[in-house]
Amino acid sequence: LNKPEWYLTQVLMWIGNHSKFLDDKIQPILDKAGSSVNAGLEFSRALVMLILEKLAADIPCLLYDDTLFCHLVDEVLLFERELYSVHGYLSSFPSCMHILSEETCFQRWLTVERKFALQKMDSMLSSEAAWVSQYKDITDVDEMKVPDCAETFMTLLLVITDRYKNLPTASRKLQFLSLQKELVDDFRIRLTQVMKEETRASLGFRYCAILNAVNYIATVLADWADNV
Repeated sequence: LNKPEWYLTQVLMWIGNHSKFLDDKIQPILDKAGSSVNAGLEFSRALVMLILEKLAADIPCLLYDDTLFCHLVDEVLLFERELYSVHGYLSSFPSCMHILSEETCFQRWLTVERKFALQKMDSMLSSEAAWVSQYKDITDVDEMKVPDCAETFMTLLLVITDRYKNLPTASRKLQFLSLQKELVDDFRIRLTQVMKEETRASLGFRYCAILNAVNYIATVLADWADNV
């Protein structure tokens, strides 16, 4: 259960290792027979169906172990990325995202994603470098004077988007979007709390860093507004 990458990698290897044989030997036979079947894709589809059976059997066994469940989701997302980008798998075919979209599994995924995002926010705001810009010594890069915590937070949101963007239904994507909106609001509250401690020094380093953080986040969210 703690090594899903073993069978996921094995399947990718089988697909890669058989592609030349399927293209050179099997596809011409299908073409000659007037069939529209693509030998390589059908081979991939059959192997993915085995993975879906394996996932359906394994997920109930590790659903409430955060570490194992997170590792499984991470490995499945990596597998899917390679399946589509390297092996040309079709989005109309069955995929692992359908298993991750099933209600019990999906709600667990959301819960774990929220938990780890909040932990990440705790650590980024308690860091000594939270209010310092990574690029403070490079003026042409650092026009906005973005503090490290704001940049890390927006990267966190971007990573979450990258993880859920290939979900098969809009309703599931919207649930992840709701989580992101919650995180933005949570970050806003945290900034407000820090700001209240700094009101006596409104021209102080940290107070200015908070304003820069807010400006940066608002700017980036506006840029993302066109991203359906």
